[in-house]
Amino acid sequence: MDKPRILITDGLSSEGVEILERAAEIVLSPAVDELPKFDAVIVRGKTKLTAGVISTGSPRLRVIGRAGVGVDNIDLQAAKRYGIVVVNSPFAPTIAVAEHALGLILGLARNIPQADASMRSGKWQKSEFIGSELAGKTLGIMGMGKIGSALGIRAAAMGMIILGFDAYLEEDAIKERGAQPSTFANILKESDYISIHLPLTEDTRGMLGADELSMMKAGARIVSTARGGIVDETALLEKLNSGHLAGAALDVFENEPPRPDGLVQHRNVISTPHIGAQTKEAQARTALDIASEVLAALRHQSLRWRVI
Repeated sequence: MDKPRILITDGLSSEGVEILERAAEIVLSPAVDELPKFDAVIVRGKTKLTAGVISTGSPRLRVIGRAGVGVDNIDLQAAKRYGIVVVNSPFAPTIAVAEHALGLILGLARNIPQADASMRSGKWQKSEFIGSELAGKTLGIMGMGKIGSALGIRAAAMGMIILGFDAYLEEDAIKERGAQPSTFANILKESDYISIHLPLTEDTRGMLGADELSMMKAGARIVSTARGGIVDETALLEKLNSGHLAGAALDVFENEPPRPDGLVQHRNVISTPHIGAQTKEAQARTALDIASEVLAALRHQSLRWRVI
């Protein structure tokens, strides 16, 4: 029996490639126009599997694997229509993203990037970078899934008060995950820091617009390591320019890479190039998880992380 053919469009750590090579023929290439020649494809966030692209893979393409959590770059309805199984690896990046979010919060609190840039320019501006302590401050977490919960545990260890909002969880479930259940509006009003851990959907797109950002406490700060588009970037820039918000830290943008002006250049913004999950450990876990899940799908075995 011929080995299945698997296309990997955005790269994959060697741990996963080695597993796949034992059971399949692997091709590493961004050429999605070659989909009709493959039984499965593994993508990250860069490759966009639109309805048109997915249709070209039928009838041979049987499995789409998303190395990571978000599947907003895959047309799920099209995949379902053509009978293609979609799987992801939702737990692998949990620690990495939670730690990155906490690092961004610390960076905002202590002006770490700005102080470093000042030193590199030959200045000694000690009095210019008076920060604030995290102990006793309120962190509102929007999305109490694996990553949001992991951030809450770490922030609580630093003495922060944790509020949690999740439209899909009961209050008892939020309490079990270490946060005080809160409404969306209350998190906006009470939090010194807000960290976003929601998927990008039609319901969450533009969820934090001008009105919502205006509801935030004066001097509050916002962090997003989830998906660009949840925060209205134009409204955010306006609130930063007006001084209503003291800062923002963004790992994700509506358009990636973003324009090299506006938010990215604002003195009170920390920006990173979507590196939340970019640790050696997380990449190895992601590769192992998605490799085993794609092979299981091709073999019609039980699946842990089937999206559709």
